[in-house]
Amino acid sequence: MSLANSRSIPDLVSDAFAQLAKLVGNEFDLARAELADKANQVGRAAALIGAGAIILMPALVLLLFAVAAALIRAGLSDPVAYLITGVGAAVVSAALIVTGLKRLSGDALKPSVTLEQVQRDKMAVKEMVR
Repeated sequence: MSLANSRSIPDLVSDAFAQLAKLVGNEFDLARAELADKANQVGRAAALIGAGAIILMPALVLLLFAVAAALIRAGLSDPVAYLITGVGAAVVSAALIVTGLKRLSGDALKPSVTLEQVQRDKMAVKEMVR
């Protein structure tokens, strides 16, 4: 009779629970690592949004004045020239904001590796209980 066959049921159950506890601990470690990676991703996206906003503001002001001046010289009234340049600025800033928000979407930040591993572990535990 081999050693594995001579073990008692309480020993086997105890080992199974010990392995399950270790598995859960490993899952928490994996989730922690993946969430740290996602937090870094959020930080980089926020930095891009902030840098884009900071750099865009003074450049945009100068460009808007230049565009408005050119439109005024082309014969448009002051209010129409400023309106056209303002709409152009709004489109550019909206594009930057949308790009940043896409990087913060739920799908991009979902801990997919952890979720897949939990599903595999769930199936393994079901097999172990049988």
